[in-house]
Amino acid sequence: QLPLVESGGGLVQSGGSLRLSCTASGVSLDEYVISWFRQTPGKEREGISCITDGGVATNFAESVKGRFTISRDNAKNVVYLQMNSLKPEDTAVYYCAADSGLANCNERTYNYRNWGQGTQVTVSS
Repeated sequence: QLPLVESGGGLVQSGGSLRLSCTASGVSLDEYVISWFRQTPGKEREGISCITDGGVATNFAESVKGRFTISRDNAKNVVYLQMNSLKPEDTAVYYCAADSGLANCNERTYNYRNWGQGTQVTVSS
């Protein structure tokens, strides 16, 4: 099990920005496809953005295109999700997920064997 840890969540006003981080202590993320998902109570976990081990980024959700950017810094062993122009509907628990067996980005939760504990993002109106 990969020890993924998310951080950077919090409370922000509508229109504000947050940067989430996903790290793994003691394990290199270089060979992993990493995705960000989010979930609100009563709803299924939604794929947001993904980045391959080669650095190819994909946004799955139309609602975040132009506002959210995923990136990775292999030297620091971290994957970021930069979230700008946040809206109240972005409020959710955000999770990072990783898998070394994927050749490309995939938004299906069942493809990822490793998950973090989640970080809460709350956007006030």
